[in-house]
Amino acid sequence: MKGYSYAFLDEYTKREIRRKILKAVAIPGYQVPFASREMPIAKGWGTGGLQVTLSLIGDSDVLKVIDQGSDDSVNAINIKRLVQRTTDVKLTKDTKEATIIQTRHRIPEEDLNEDQIIVFQVPFPEPLRTVEPSEHLTRRMHAEKDYSKIWLYLYENIVQYGDITFGARYPVMVNDRYLMDPSPIPRWDIPRLHNAAFLSLFCAGREKRLYAIPPYTKVEPLEFEDYKFEVENFDGKVCERCGSDDTFLTKSVDERGNEIWLCSDTSFCEKRRRRKENGLFAKGG
Repeated sequence: MKGYSYAFLDEYTKREIRRKILKAVAIPGYQVPFASREMPIAKGWGTGGLQVTLSLIGDSDVLKVIDQGSDDSVNAINIKRLVQRTTDVKLTKDTKEATIIQTRHRIPEEDLNEDQIIVFQVPFPEPLRTVEPSEHLTRRMHAEKDYSKIWLYLYENIVQYGDITFGARYPVMVNDRYLMDPSPIPRWDIPRLHNAAFLSLFCAGREKRLYAIPPYTKVEPLEFEDYKFEVENFDGKVCERCGSDDTFLTKSVDERGNEIWLCSDTSFCEKRRRRKENGLFAKGG
């Protein structure tokens, strides 16, 4: 894009964000404040994740962008268009081929490796905001590792509803130290953060916070001894397109108005359909 720096942001901004990323990696789960810049997309549509991606991306990288698992949503397409016009890097829908994956609310179904980075778009980085509106107090609670309010909230959930009602944004403990908001990913994806081979970077542009989970880091969802964490239950349901019964599914409607279930990860679903048609079916692509 003529008239702009490589990857849109100026070099000073990119260096500042990279320094903050290094601090976040050094202190897993800790929210690092940074000077969020104005971006050519609306706040709340991935400005934080986009700034991280633009600060890290280089000529040799291959970029994949997904929105709720889809490569072809309006948000994903616009972000890919901006990055490619300002960098000319290669774009892909293949999870295995990507070196950087920017995502809104999903982790790809295929296993990621040590050479890949996943960048999460985060709307609300503070996991204690549900129980404490004051930013000053939440900062102090993290410093003192005082998470009694969130535990009480979970207990009240069980007393009132008979179960923990957190869906997306289920709070996790990182390295037995910091309570962290994993972004609004479904509970299905939470176990995949634990001891993962890939680097996870989270950034909220509007809230001006970024944080990280380095590879092979302990990540555990909050749970009681008698009320264990559980992922979404899709028993008896299969993807209408690829026949999958072991992936995260979303409800949809076919052309006749009938309720159907489809894989959230569109790239994985398409790859699985091709393998199934060729008689080479196997989980993982």
